Amino acid sequence: MPNLNYFAQLIKTITSRNSTSTIMKRHLFSFILLALSVATFAQDITLEDIWKNGRFRGTGVWGLNSMADGEHYTKLDRTSGGFDIVKYRYDNGNKVGVIASATEIEAAGISDFSEYEFSSDEKKILFTTEDEPIYRHSVKAIFYLYDVAAKTAQKLSDEKIMLATLSPTGDAIAYVKSNNMYVKNLSTGVETAITTDGEWNKIINGACDWVYEEEFGFDKAFQWSPDGKRIAYYRFDESKVKEFSMDMFEGNLYPSQYRFKYPKAGEANSTVEIWIYDVVKDAKVKAKTDRMKDFYVPRIRWTENPEVLCITVMNRHQNVLDLYKVNARSGELLPLLHEEAPAYMEVHDHLTFFKDGSFLWTSEQSGYNHIYLYSKDGALIRQLTTGNYDVTNVYGLDAKNNIYYQAAESSPINREIFSIDLNGKKKTKLSLGQGMLDADFSNGMKYFILTKNEANRAPRYELCNSTGKMLRVLEDNAKMQESLDKANLGKKEFFQFTTGKGEVLNGWMIKPANFDPTKKYPLLMYVYGGPGSQTVQNNYGGANELWYHMLAQKGYIVASVDNRGTGARGRDFRTITYQELGKFETNDQIEAAMYLGGLNYIDESRIGIWGWSYGGYMTSLCLTKGADYFKMGIAVAPVTNWRYYDSIYTERYMRLPQENASGYDNNSPINHVDKLRGKYLLVHGSADDNVHYQNTMEMINALVAANKQFDLFIYPDKNHGIYGGNTRLHLYQKMTDYILENL
Repeated sequence: MPNLNYFAQLIKTITSRNSTSTIMKRHLFSFILLALSVATFAQDITLEDIWKNGRFRGTGVWGLNSMADGEHYTKLDRTSGGFDIVKYRYDNGNKVGVIASATEIEAAGISDFSEYEFSSDEKKILFTTEDEPIYRHSVKAIFYLYDVAAKTAQKLSDEKIMLATLSPTGDAIAYVKSNNMYVKNLSTGVETAITTDGEWNKIINGACDWVYEEEFGFDKAFQWSPDGKRIAYYRFDESKVKEFSMDMFEGNLYPSQYRFKYPKAGEANSTVEIWIYDVVKDAKVKAKTDRMKDFYVPRIRWTENPEVLCITVMNRHQNVLDLYKVNARSGELLPLLHEEAPAYMEVHDHLTFFKDGSFLWTSEQSGYNHIYLYSKDGALIRQLTTGNYDVTNVYGLDAKNNIYYQAAESSPINREIFSIDLNGKKKTKLSLGQGMLDADFSNGMKYFILTKNEANRAPRYELCNSTGKMLRVLEDNAKMQESLDKANLGKKEFFQFTTGKGEVLNGWMIKPANFDPTKKYPLLMYVYGGPGSQTVQNNYGGANELWYHMLAQKGYIVASVDNRGTGARGRDFRTITYQELGKFETNDQIEAAMYLGGLNYIDESRIGIWGWSYGGYMTSLCLTKGADYFKMGIAVAPVTNWRYYDSIYTERYMRLPQENASGYDNNSPINHVDKLRGKYLLVHGSADDNVHYQNTMEMINALVAANKQFDLFIYPDKNHGIYGGNTRLHLYQKMTDYILENL
């Protein structure tokens, strides 16, 4: 930002010089006034702008539900009394009517709802209120069922329950209460307990244990059959899983202790069973998986046949995957598909069944993730997409069997939207422009909302038809863009470089807006680097990116590089880190520091690095194994030894510690603390249920034993996200101060 004192002195100087002509004075004054107006217009970013006052807050398209006919949608329109649920047409955006007004919803006894869902006939709405978070995805809540015509509501339970889900026929609702599955007949009001053996830290029915929720990414462990006559559900037996405990301080005289089942690498997992409950007959059968040993069931899905469930089964190493068809009457299994991988497989939701039993599936068998068509017996019919790029999402198919999907075809840093037919022909790119583009399709796939997220721009939301034609802009975030334009920002620029091993790596860099290539700037690197992740994407990076711009305004360059092991570049690039997490990633980040430090405008003696979670692990390794290249590092909630992390994630990439001790130990930061020379800040939440505070405690022990000085900050009762109240602002102020003082 221009120095206003400088301009004041300049005015005083030129007005005191008799030799300066009137015309020259006029031009000089014009220049100074212009510079002053620019100085006034450009408003540097503050931490309060990012984390408190919402100066750069954007608007999304939220609370939108596609109606059953695929021609209409509802969204939440704010009123003085709350939110109306309003019906609109997709094709022209015209308002059709108010389905439930804020006044009517409140009069029915419902307030401050977080979600709403229609029954299949759209005559009822299920409202979620009073959410109480449990872990990353799971919540307990109070649910109400609202009758649209009568404008009345029925409270499902006086106590908080989980995962309330209407049946496809709309005449019943299933949910989890106190670790048991229940179904309620909405006509009679009769509640039936499907299970009765649920018990905290022992048996869970219909919901997930901690590690399934975190690593397989779901919390609702049951599904209605398409005809609404059956419910398939998980039963977890946690009896043999060891407990982890966390002290909760909460301002009480004596801290309380929270205990939950958490299987660390190499330890016992829950025993998992899949059951199918017949709602009509009040009877259930178990899927016959008894002969399987030490396995996972990361997904279940009903086929189009309401008497056939499909389950995904993986071995503990997660390099062998089988799809089985389960007979809903007998529980008998019939093999459908078998896959093996040279390293491991990631779990996905790209499974779509047709009425004749054939199905779509994505696989990395070619080295890149692509879409395949299989017969009802699991025989390969054809590969539908091909090329040296990854399909990253499958949205669904329309009545004409056109498949809609997302892919990183043009570059790993971009995503585009495509359609293709079942013959693998008529491939069409539906999205224009570049960036991280995503789609939310209507029922029937006739329309989609295109989210356009690209670097250096506020996100934009457009409504398109199935050919990709834009019908209208739903939100352009003009106010947010205006705030960004006024903020004296540099640009997020992308680059590539080649390592000494010949690997081409992608990166981005943010320079000060007044960048001077003749100067030397300190550099802060941001790292995550974990398997399948990406920090280098052509998108607007939100709050963290604004923080990087703030640092750039203070004279820093900020950069990030995706090392080997990261995503959207095929199977082999991602799995090279198998059984050696940290080794190749650290080498690549060191090479990135060497490359960036070799640029004329970067001071190689002032390179810092920071990261969170896996990024905290990488930061700790770079500061120790790469001590010659990094002056400073901040590790937030880091894993410091993979032996302390959970079974599913860790063993997928490392196998069991009993099988791969050297892989666990060789790249544990704890075993490299003697190399530390730079300034090191450790930050952790004491109630982190994911990456346990134990990781930081063990790192401290190792640092003390090696007589290494470091800095530490603990956030009491905060989980892995370290948020709530003033916490984020405090954390980023601490990190900013640390960077300014030590880099």
